[in-house]
Amino acid sequence: MLDPKFIRDNLEKIIENTNNRQVAANPERVVELYDRRNLLLQESEALRHRRNLNAQAMKQKADPQERQRLIEEGKSLKAQISDLEQTLEQLAAELNAELVKVPNLSHPDAPLGKGDEDNRELKRWGEPPSFSFPAKDHLQLAQELDLIDFESAARVSGPKFYYLKNEAVHLDLALTRYALDTLEGEDFVPTITPDIAKEEVVEGIGFNPRGEESNIYSVEGTGTCLVGTAEITLGGYYAGQILDAEDLPVKMAGISHCFRREAGAAGQYSKGLYRVHQFSKVEMFIFCKPDQSDSMHQYLLDIEERIFQGLEIPYRVVDTCTGELGGPAYRKFDVEAWMPGRGEKGDWGEVTSASNCTDYQARRLAIRFKEEGRNQFVHMLNGTAVAIPRTLISILENHQQADGSVRIPEKLIPYTGFDRISAK
Repeated sequence: MLDPKFIRDNLEKIIENTNNRQVAANPERVVELYDRRNLLLQESEALRHRRNLNAQAMKQKADPQERQRLIEEGKSLKAQISDLEQTLEQLAAELNAELVKVPNLSHPDAPLGKGDEDNRELKRWGEPPSFSFPAKDHLQLAQELDLIDFESAARVSGPKFYYLKNEAVHLDLALTRYALDTLEGEDFVPTITPDIAKEEVVEGIGFNPRGEESNIYSVEGTGTCLVGTAEITLGGYYAGQILDAEDLPVKMAGISHCFRREAGAAGQYSKGLYRVHQFSKVEMFIFCKPDQSDSMHQYLLDIEERIFQGLEIPYRVVDTCTGELGGPAYRKFDVEAWMPGRGEKGDWGEVTSASNCTDYQARRLAIRFKEEGRNQFVHMLNGTAVAIPRTLISILENHQQADGSVRIPEKLIPYTGFDRISAK
């Protein structure tokens, strides 16, 4: 979250940014609640001071009538303080509820806009394949090669679940290992994270754990949620802690299952593996000093590009517009892979994102670092190394062959043990 004092001191800038982000937030209400809370805190301190003076006076007064008057005054002060504390507690909850709606600031270079069409393309790598045969989408390829079973999963678990089978299982594991080896070569600490996180951590990262609009599955009666990404569990790793400046940046790689309700997701671009309720992912996360976060953001993007270049998949990089950033992100780069089976003639589909969230998440989670005797909030960044389902789509569709087989990228062959998937 943003500092409410910063919001008050920069209100016009925050209102403009909120409008640019297409977010339903009310910065003016935040300022109103913040100022009211500060006044009540001053009043509370004044009452406590009067109560202390009252207690000291009682020790010095021998006159029974005067002591009785002080006792009555003390009771009155105690009741006033108690009432004020309840009011402050309610006010703090209301302030927090409004404050979490206010999005992070936006990078000055982030394009203004509302939807995907307003994203700015930064670069392209590779050429979309030109087939001498009618290209198939991943659904047809998976059926013909016996790789994915959606029908059985729908009977067992419901729609948007799937079974991976045969060579697809080895591809899943190969992609995980390929990404992990790449990150360990960059000194990321490898982790397998929990699949469940406390609601306060989920909220601290910037996800809404409750309500119909939430994309997160709540575990009823436990105050916990299934994680939608390892960003949640990696980001919460140092919650409430103070890191040493010399240890920064801290780089972590997390392997996790991801669970998403995908409420409202529909249409041809959501079919098959593109939007599912459960999938595996390798996530990157960095804690760093404020003056490091811009360079760390580019660093995460560079790793994502290197991974997809190794998979021989054409892609483009887009600078995400303000309306698509999401609350915590200051700036976000997406890598969109070419997917020949997307639409009638093929199209780009997001496969990774890299976000610089500055200190927005750190304030909620109270993650700081100490330098020269002073505590400051860290900057937190996250990026997708590999999201398995969308990467599988990209491999199947881009590397399909005229005989119906699929060629395995050279980088993955040492992990899979085979160089081609052929019809059974």
